[in-house]
Amino acid sequence: MSAIEFASPREPVVAGCLPAPVASGPLPRHRTVGVRVGDVMVGGGAPVVVQSMTNTDTADIDGTVAQVAALARAGSELVRITVDRDEAAAAVPYIKEKLLARGVTAPLVGDFHYIGHKLLADHPACAEALDKYRINPGNVGFKDKKDRQFGAIVELAARHGKAVRIGANWGSLDQELLTHLMDLNAASAAPLDARAVTREAMVQSALLSAARAEEMGLGRDRIILSAKVSAVQELIAVYRMLAQRSDYAIHLGLTEAGMGSKGIVASSAAMGILLQEGIGDTIRVSLTPEPNGDRTVEVKVAQEILQTMGFRTFVPLVAACPGCGRTTSTVFQELARDIQSWISTSMPEWKATYPGVENLNVAVMGCIVNGPGESKHADIGISLPGTGEVPTAPVFIDGKKAATLRGPAIAADFKGMVADYIEKRYGLGAKTAAE
Repeated sequence: MSAIEFASPREPVVAGCLPAPVASGPLPRHRTVGVRVGDVMVGGGAPVVVQSMTNTDTADIDGTVAQVAALARAGSELVRITVDRDEAAAAVPYIKEKLLARGVTAPLVGDFHYIGHKLLADHPACAEALDKYRINPGNVGFKDKKDRQFGAIVELAARHGKAVRIGANWGSLDQELLTHLMDLNAASAAPLDARAVTREAMVQSALLSAARAEEMGLGRDRIILSAKVSAVQELIAVYRMLAQRSDYAIHLGLTEAGMGSKGIVASSAAMGILLQEGIGDTIRVSLTPEPNGDRTVEVKVAQEILQTMGFRTFVPLVAACPGCGRTTSTVFQELARDIQSWISTSMPEWKATYPGVENLNVAVMGCIVNGPGESKHADIGISLPGTGEVPTAPVFIDGKKAATLRGPAIAADFKGMVADYIEKRYGLGAKTAAE
């Protein structure tokens, strides 16, 4: 073999030489004005905030309280609730009161469409209980009522000291603005395609509305913008435009993402690219739940996007191999599942008892090929025997072999070792000794 090989016609690879360094990691965060929502900071360099939305009838006070509490317990740092009629608006202060009695302090965001101005005016206790108002410039009002009704919500937000998300949406775009831009485009010497004009309308709708809100006395430190669409490439393009043309805090999310793996993949693909480019101050993964399904799944997915990309840490990571012909036994799959489930269930308590435990890395590997190596890279890892291998399982702690497990209780023994490791490394006693 010659000393020079070619990975491509333009990229020579010289044996024995290190390649030129290649930039890695995310781009610098897009600088935005910080907005305080309750006790949570959005933008201004703060960590990317996870949020979600209830799907209960807000007039059902107990049902909404239960779901908000579940979402907050799962890690939602902001929770949005629908405020669509008088009964819902009247329920909001009672919901807030019951949540605080439970110790749930996640800020509440009121989602308003069409009659938000009236509901906020008629229910001042609702206006005060909410921490942020979400309004859509495409349906806050129509024709001559639009500016008046938009202005009424902004004035109430300023009066109560609340933040506002101005959220343009592909499915409910300001039709007057869109028609105007379409007419201008048709008269242009080099007209753009309709989708490009629609993207421009989305961005202008958000920015013009924000400028109008500022003129009415709402500070930039009270304004968050979003421009949601349901197609991945369109979302990426719209948010790039929005970031290029403003420094408002940005709420990021793919609307109507869908159900199950489709929604998870679409949201991860779109938001992953934008987050890597430094765009996005708060995210919501809009998953369609299964009938009577677990609403907290969207919170977990949002956390996993941020943690997988290295932006934040929420729970210990469990690395596990995908399995192959060497791992015909299901032992490693069952152990990986049990460890992951145990960690997820335990995290609410661990956060108080074991500060820093979210940084833990656990490895559950299935055979000798990569098992020992991956386990050594984890804080604590086990390499289970593959098909035809000796039925022993070495355990590595902090890169060194600590024990070899055998017999039918391998899974239980390893789980016990993980618990002991957590107590020794993250327990309050360990913290006190270190100090």
